[in-house]
Amino acid sequence: MSSFRRLIFTPLVLFAAAGCLFGLYSGLYEPSFNNYLSQVHNINEVARGALEFPRELPGFLCAFIFSLFMFLADTRIAALAALLLALSLWGQGWLAPGMTAVVIWMLIWSTGAHVYMVVKSSIALRLADKGKEGKLMGDLGALEAVGLLAGMILVYSGVSFYNFSFPVIFGLAGGCTFIAALLLYLIKPVPVKRPERKLLFKRRYSLFYIINMIFGARKQVFLTFAPWVLIQLFSCGVGTFALLGIIATLIGLLFRPLLGRAIDAWGERTVLSADAILVTTLCLLYAFAQTLFPDSIAVIIIMACFVTDQVLFAITMARITYLNRIADAVGDIAPSISMGITLDHAVSMTVPLLGGLLWAALGYQAVFIAAAVLGLLSLLVARLIPPPDRSLSHEEL
Repeated sequence: MSSFRRLIFTPLVLFAAAGCLFGLYSGLYEPSFNNYLSQVHNINEVARGALEFPRELPGFLCAFIFSLFMFLADTRIAALAALLLALSLWGQGWLAPGMTAVVIWMLIWSTGAHVYMVVKSSIALRLADKGKEGKLMGDLGALEAVGLLAGMILVYSGVSFYNFSFPVIFGLAGGCTFIAALLLYLIKPVPVKRPERKLLFKRRYSLFYIINMIFGARKQVFLTFAPWVLIQLFSCGVGTFALLGIIATLIGLLFRPLLGRAIDAWGERTVLSADAILVTTLCLLYAFAQTLFPDSIAVIIIMACFVTDQVLFAITMARITYLNRIADAVGDIAPSISMGITLDHAVSMTVPLLGGLLWAALGYQAVFIAAAVLGLLSLLVARLIPPPDRSLSHEEL
């Protein structure tokens, strides 16, 4: 094998290429999904909230599902997860005549997405140089953002000029994850030390778990209801969401690498505190923009909030680096991440249904006022994170 081919087929390059394809699939799928539910299946806000229960159920069961695959190398698990994504995306595109089929394909999609979420972080941390975990995760995030940008440009162009249908969009997205599965499979499997317990819950990591639970609630409010506001109140279509996604991704190309370096330099407490303040502000703007301004201005403010929140989702890496900093052993990281995701989804399975009922009873403003309260709670919790130089002392935690 030539030196060039050896370079191309290194684990980091293959993993980075797969990450870029995952970004491409997300760029195709994410701007389209909510419009797909609204335009093809004509559901209301209560049904939209309720639909998150089956969609997030595999996330709640992530620790258990992940434990079933732990006899495989982490890159093999990632390849299997990518294959599940491909099958589910093709199914949603061509084999979903009613909501029953939609729910089945969503369960398969969610299983693949959440399992990959666990191993993606652990693989990245394993491939990173000591002390540069934040930098590598930021750089990989930026590369994934390149794929995301390409996917959103493709959707915007396809919908605006070539009348792309939802089956075409979902079919292309499935093709991306299928190729990603092949690339991940090409990575030579490296045995990873397995933890003595497949499901790990340690008192030492309690703050990490609490942060995940609060994030789960905040995340679902924005994932479920932020686009629904733009769809139901302002009639925004797939092209609009693709354009907003393009803007958010362009900002993310600069923001993610800087964020990784900020985490390394300032620590997770500062970064997560700033995130909480910004999220609280966004929630209040969502709630009151239409009250304070004419619709023509309110929609621009809400779109700006939508873009800003999309960018801020990258801050999730601070939770992972915090866990990596306080972990007793490398083997604790993957099962602790999966436990964090499980707790995240224990909350996020119920929040959308409650949010949908709250919207139906009191209006969408009430949903975002409640989310603002969660933002303040996340600020209080973030201030409990010790600075990096204290992480070496277990007694202080």
